[in-house]
Amino acid sequence: MNAPANLGQEAAKAGLELVLQRQKAAHLRDGVPPVERRIDWLNRCIALLVDHEAQIAQAVGDDFGVRSKDATALTDVAGSIGPLKHARDHVRKWMKTEKRRTTPALLGLFGAKAEVRWQPKGVVGVISPWNFPVNLTFAPLAGVLSAGNRAMIKPSEYTPATSELLKAMFAKAFDEDEIAVVTGGPEIGQAFAGLAFDHLLFTGATSVARHVMRAAAENLVPVTLELGGKSPVILSRGADLDTAAARVMAGKTLNAGQICLAPDYVLAPAEDVDRFVEAARAAVARSFPTLKDNHDYTALVAQRHYDRVKDYVDDAKAKGGKVVELNPAGEDFSQQQHRKIPPTLILKPTDDMAVMQEEIFGPLLPVKAYDRIEDAIDYVNGRDRPLALYWFGTDEAERERVLAATTSGGATVNDVIFHVAQEDLPFGGVGPAGMGAYHGHDGFREFSHRKAVFHQLKKDIGPMLALRPPYGEGIRKYLAGQIKR
Repeated sequence: MNAPANLGQEAAKAGLELVLQRQKAAHLRDGVPPVERRIDWLNRCIALLVDHEAQIAQAVGDDFGVRSKDATALTDVAGSIGPLKHARDHVRKWMKTEKRRTTPALLGLFGAKAEVRWQPKGVVGVISPWNFPVNLTFAPLAGVLSAGNRAMIKPSEYTPATSELLKAMFAKAFDEDEIAVVTGGPEIGQAFAGLAFDHLLFTGATSVARHVMRAAAENLVPVTLELGGKSPVILSRGADLDTAAARVMAGKTLNAGQICLAPDYVLAPAEDVDRFVEAARAAVARSFPTLKDNHDYTALVAQRHYDRVKDYVDDAKAKGGKVVELNPAGEDFSQQQHRKIPPTLILKPTDDMAVMQEEIFGPLLPVKAYDRIEDAIDYVNGRDRPLALYWFGTDEAERERVLAATTSGGATVNDVIFHVAQEDLPFGGVGPAGMGAYHGHDGFREFSHRKAVFHQLKKDIGPMLALRPPYGEGIRKYLAGQIKR
């Protein structure tokens, strides 16, 4: 569907409403889709990704200015095919009615049944972000489609080439009453968020999520919010610093840190800070001998994001932070064609720095010293609950203490980000980092309605149990057996 940007919000919403009503009508007309149709939908998505790999890499590269085609193939193409195949291979099992116990159990002995049926919600709205514009459109569809829903998708205006490609791709393989893609700017996004979907998934910034949730509330639309926050890395005493630094910097430099799960700051034992800095310097040099003209190193997606990240550095310097630029070839970035910022450590960060207050979403990494592990735990707990927490070390008791004492959407031990790649684990945030979770079976459940069904006995046993008026000694004996410790 085309949604011209010059339309007023109400006119734009009316056009979107027509598409939504067509999808809802199709959902009612066709009924609950059988497993074969769901598998067909998933296979069509997989085929789109396979057939358009080159075009996807080109479009994402055009939108970012510089982004490795291999990185896009890994994160956006293969990273989407995996969830779709997982859903395809398991959906038949997921759809099975789930038996539950009756209450009281005696009813079950006589033949009554309790069960949960997994019913499609109907039409799911998907607002996808710019940082992994293909993956964060297709990966949620694994749950949306396996659950038997139709979808309307609003991709980001920050990646216009990719968004237009997505619209063309889906139009080739799906009718508009199955999957529809709507492109446009913020006014279209605002109208989209206000539609009466049966469920809405938003992936993006916490600040925007507040507006999305407010708009969805007008129609009491249930929402899944996948946001971000400041995901900490805790280095334990005795951690292998070379391995830890290599893995942390790999996560921080992937997509130039433009990842909701990117490590946002490091808490390191005071005596290990200098060693971590040198290990991080060596790790970056191994991966990126040069940066400026290296297509493996991603640019910032837009000038406003480049300026924002540069402002974090300037603010940290002005407030006494020590800025360590990890620039292996000593290149000059003051004159460049694209918006690249070298990986940069900020030492001795203070809480009044913007880089310690806001999600960075760029290649900066503050490193803060701690004396006791209790101090590190207290620091994490003194802030908004993060989307992820990362702990490195060998002390199992400390590991369990950190995991139990902190609350985060998810966690990875001795690495970063990898929990998101586990299809059998739920992925989601908590508090300002989001609500709800999807991926794998949890995605199927998130986008399904859990319909409770009870099958009563054919024989009417109400009089026998004395549960109906006129009440007498029978019900009093029953209640005496229930109302006790």
